[in-house]
Amino acid sequence: MRELFALNKYLKTYQKALLLGVICVFISNIFGIVVPTFIRTAIDDAVFHASFLQSSSALTNSLLGVFIGFSILILMASIGKGIFTYLMRQYIIKTSRRIEYDLKNSIYDHFQKLSTRFFQANYTGDMMARIGEDVSNVRMYVGPVIMYVANLTFAFITVVYQMIHVNAIMSAFVLIPLPFLSFIIYIISKKIHLYTAKIQTQLSAISTFAQESFSGIRVIKAYAVEREFGDKLNKESEKFRRLNLKLAFVNALFFPLMQLLMGLSSLLVLYLGSRYVIEGSFTVGNFAEFIIYLNLLIWPVASLGWTSALAQKAAASQKRINRILDTAPEDLHSGTPFTFEKSIALKGLNYKYADKTTNSLSDITLEIPKGHKLGIIGKTGSGKSTLIKCLMREIDPGGLIRIDAKNLNSFSLDTFRKKVAYVPQDVYLFSDTIKNNIALGGDNPSDTQINEAAKMAHLEHDFDQLKDGIHTLLGERGVSISGGQKQRVSIARALLVKSELFILDDALSAVDSETEHEILKNIYTHLDGTTLIICSHRIAAVSQADTVITMDEGKIVEIGSPSELLAKKGYFAKQHKLQTQIER
Repeated sequence: MRELFALNKYLKTYQKALLLGVICVFISNIFGIVVPTFIRTAIDDAVFHASFLQSSSALTNSLLGVFIGFSILILMASIGKGIFTYLMRQYIIKTSRRIEYDLKNSIYDHFQKLSTRFFQANYTGDMMARIGEDVSNVRMYVGPVIMYVANLTFAFITVVYQMIHVNAIMSAFVLIPLPFLSFIIYIISKKIHLYTAKIQTQLSAISTFAQESFSGIRVIKAYAVEREFGDKLNKESEKFRRLNLKLAFVNALFFPLMQLLMGLSSLLVLYLGSRYVIEGSFTVGNFAEFIIYLNLLIWPVASLGWTSALAQKAAASQKRINRILDTAPEDLHSGTPFTFEKSIALKGLNYKYADKTTNSLSDITLEIPKGHKLGIIGKTGSGKSTLIKCLMREIDPGGLIRIDAKNLNSFSLDTFRKKVAYVPQDVYLFSDTIKNNIALGGDNPSDTQINEAAKMAHLEHDFDQLKDGIHTLLGERGVSISGGQKQRVSIARALLVKSELFILDDALSAVDSETEHEILKNIYTHLDGTTLIICSHRIAAVSQADTVITMDEGKIVEIGSPSELLAKKGYFAKQHKLQTQIER
């Protein structure tokens, strides 16, 4: 249960409401505990009057008076209990909803502060399960569990006190099963925690699989593999079902065992109570009162199984949430503000991915002057995108990256990202309008600025073909527009950034050659004086660059101006000849 200690800060925030809720639990139990006292007094008064009154009419009137008087008292006590039970739920259950809201926001805020490495290593479905199902399980702990445990505690204290007050010896016999009850709860709770942890992990696996299936539904349908994916989901769901059935079996043991133990207590009360009444040391009213006290304990004690299961579920879920919240966020603000006046220098860069046996980058040494246009070409897997990730601080390579003789990592991430425009090869668009997707790149850009960026990205003609133009609402991940249009929206977004460094990572691969030429011409004109780095497979994309490097197996194998590389008749020249022939 130590995992749940992380919730203490939320409980402290809402301690007043929770305290009021607990007070209401106590008061509602006080109202409940007086009812058996009224019943005992009413029965004893009725027996007393029946013993001394011979006239049937006088007895009837007397019993009617007792009935009416105590009925009013019992009704008032029941109303009082009902009112404070309602207030108890209002304070505690509403507070649990507020904590659920705060916890979800905390997790979401923390997600946004984590590095891209975290999201590369974790699945979206798993993260959704933690912010959804796991938080809901935790809410049940700070709501129903706290409420029912408080109710059990006060009910047990008040009822046992009254029982001892009535007959201490009989109370002791009634409480004999409690140690066995505690042991059973301990054993079964361990099982519940084990199965709950496995269930939550399996639920994450199902959520991840479903999320990937829905995201890739067009591919699934294109290859007619719906049945195969359905079978895979069925297998995962079957594991989930079996785990839940095992948990249900363990949970099902609780209530019968509670009933058995409470039933034994009831038998002891019936046996001993009857003897005491016969002996005269116990009144009929005392006997009835004791039976009612025992019944008042049955539901709170029986609820131990349910609340224990909920608490174990919450502990398993909170453990998964804590793993997220304990992950150190990116430090966005430490370091000096980003400045770029002279050059970017790369010296001896090396990098190897964990799942690879060879380096993706090997001894990369390069200098890029301010305002320079650098082209990077190479085969697939040659290390182009890895080099860009190093420059974007998405990965930490061996070697040095210096800007104006300062280590790249010495700049604050916040100021660095605000002055670098980056168009990745895997374009992502949000389910929003085209205008709002473009506007993400600027700081509250005007309509004129957005339209100008769209024009430079050669999008203005596409707007004429859309019903709502720039206000067209895109589907998930921009599914309602073509790949080339997605890339151009992403470029328009980047053009709004007041950048010192502009990076295109194969960002025109889905655009035709003519459109690519127009976009690049606009970019070169707009970015005059800005450092530009273009990664591409197309020679035409880097033909206007000041310097072009050719990469192969993580190394720079050619470097020079486009004309110089053509003269060398290496990879660049071969690709230029091949692509020129294809275009013709």
